[in-house]
Amino acid sequence: MGFNGGKKPKRPTRGGVVAALDVGSTKVCCFIARHEEQGSVKVVGVGHQLAAGVRAGAIIDMEAAETSIGAAVHAAEQMAGETIRDVVVNVSGGYPVSHTFNAEVSVPGQEVTDSDVRRAMAHARGLQVGAESTLIHALPVGFSLDGNRGIRDPRGMYGDRLAVHVHVITAAAGAVRNLQTCVNRCHLDIESMVVSPYASALATLVEDEMELGVACIDMGGGTTTISVFFEGRMVWTDCIPVGGSHVTNDIARGLTTPVVHAERMKTLYGSAMASAADEREMIDVPQVGEEERASGNHVPKSLLVRIIQPRLEEIFELVRSRLEQSGFAKLAGRRVVLTGGASQLPGTRELAQLILDKQVRLGRPTRIGGLADANGGPAFSTAAGLLIHAVRHPTELPVSVHEAVSGGGIWGRVGMWLRENL
Repeated sequence: MGFNGGKKPKRPTRGGVVAALDVGSTKVCCFIARHEEQGSVKVVGVGHQLAAGVRAGAIIDMEAAETSIGAAVHAAEQMAGETIRDVVVNVSGGYPVSHTFNAEVSVPGQEVTDSDVRRAMAHARGLQVGAESTLIHALPVGFSLDGNRGIRDPRGMYGDRLAVHVHVITAAAGAVRNLQTCVNRCHLDIESMVVSPYASALATLVEDEMELGVACIDMGGGTTTISVFFEGRMVWTDCIPVGGSHVTNDIARGLTTPVVHAERMKTLYGSAMASAADEREMIDVPQVGEEERASGNHVPKSLLVRIIQPRLEEIFELVRSRLEQSGFAKLAGRRVVLTGGASQLPGTRELAQLILDKQVRLGRPTRIGGLADANGGPAFSTAAGLLIHAVRHPTELPVSVHEAVSGGGIWGRVGMWLRENL
């Protein structure tokens, strides 16, 4: 498959309605927002539902997933008093992969013009992403002229060789097609697709972090995703198929308790780090298959922490090794922003600091209005980021993104990139 394009996302007009759909492994969430001046959005409708039929971000049961999506969208529509047709959807299944490549054209000693930039972008068409992959994003991360890197806008400069550096993100075609089909079956059109770590970062990172270098880690239910930003652009992303639901399953197995109770115990008593009081505090553990409450088990809280901590350590060690293998660990510097529902356990930030050996802060969606405390936490970062992506103002987030939802040529994409960024 060549370097395929896609339909141009419709930018909402001022006062228009935008909708975001976050299809996760543990919850499906729909945000409906009004687009206000200067690219800001205000949420007017929220619906969320326990996810069924989704594992590690990918759909494994079409009907169950369709029901979950339908219920979440309906709840958001009721609250907003709007009926939506187009949605921006996240992609976390299909193992999104980052590729970086350069495309070069000659501009023999002339001043660089729009058409030269277009030629360089068109040259990028040669990338082969494989028949089993779907292009999700093509992000120009910068230009170089005669080997001078780090140029953001080459127009008006002089040189002989103009190169564009493009960060491309692809995902398994089957997983993307399943997601598309499932959303379409709910009578919704996909306006654009955004990889989850990119959306989470847009909602939680501040401009200075994006400029100086930062890694954003989104800990979801079935997946943990990482993105690295540098000089205002996303330069790398990865996905690890381990998340908060694995911690819940560990508790259920370790204490032979139903999954529902394991989730409740994790939320009420769970912690990522041990404390001195844990030995003294006892927890009631209902046993699997036992009807009588009296037959419950009593265990010290320290036992719960001893089950949770190794799994979280494993997640952060995987993140650390993926970052090191990628070669982008240096660009991320010493800054990490932790978000996602599974990052909310007490002690998670401290454990991350210990294992990653970086400065860690907890991130929640800050660049969006109208969110109550109940749906403004780290678990809703991806949904909030999808809205920001939908109405992004070019000066606010100078990152070019293009989603391949349906086939199309490269010229529409080049034109869009030029309009947005140059």
